[in-house]
Amino acid sequence: MNGSGQVLSAEGLTVTARLDAVSLELQRGQITAICGPNGAGKSTLLETLAGLITPDSGKVMLDGEDLAQFHPRDRARRLGYLPQTPEIAWDVPVRSLIELGRMPHGDRLAAPVDAAIAALDLGAFAERRALSLSGGETARVLLARVLAGTPEWILADEPLAALDLAHQHALLRHLRCAAEAGAGPGAGVVLVLHDLALAMNHADRVVVLDGGSVAADGAPEEALAAEVIARVWDVAVEWIGEPGRRALVTR
Repeated sequence: MNGSGQVLSAEGLTVTARLDAVSLELQRGQITAICGPNGAGKSTLLETLAGLITPDSGKVMLDGEDLAQFHPRDRARRLGYLPQTPEIAWDVPVRSLIELGRMPHGDRLAAPVDAAIAALDLGAFAERRALSLSGGETARVLLARVLAGTPEWILADEPLAALDLAHQHALLRHLRCAAEAGAGPGAGVVLVLHDLALAMNHADRVVVLDGGSVAADGAPEEALAAEVIARVWDVAVEWIGEPGRRALVTR
């Protein structure tokens, strides 16, 4: 991973009608899931952390520096962002599209591109035209473009939603490897997830938003405790199964 930024923090982020004084500090080497009901502010928080939304008040800090002061190219090298509904503008070969992830670095290095293609199981699609892909295949290609940039931080909004079960778990394994890579801290992985079981079983930390504010923040067992889910989602539930293999059932 590039650079030395180990902490991405939000300090009193307020975006009118969407975020209300949200503060948190994220660490590299972890998978953090952002969860919450529809309209809770999850996507807005992720976009603001990526530097794509300027908050009305508060700021985002990367390794102690105000993200708003970063040159766009430097920010793009360090933060890889995948929106909830990404689009492909040009009908180029899949490999060429993934190589665009190297643009902030000014190169087309084969090794990170090949690694991203392998991680998302895209070898058979590398020479196909991008607009010929299915929805799930497109989602994998666009995430591979992010991974090819080897960012310090991977910020992805619902990256698992269009994937089948096998590719969901393959991607989660790859993100875990990215978070744990090397002798120092690996990438910081921040995912917006609606599937609370995936967050419970695969995240190191869960931030629950409700009405634009942080309703819970901590280890998955704490942040997604049944009483928190009842309060935030207004649904009575219980967790069954052993740690790492928990399932959520309604009561």
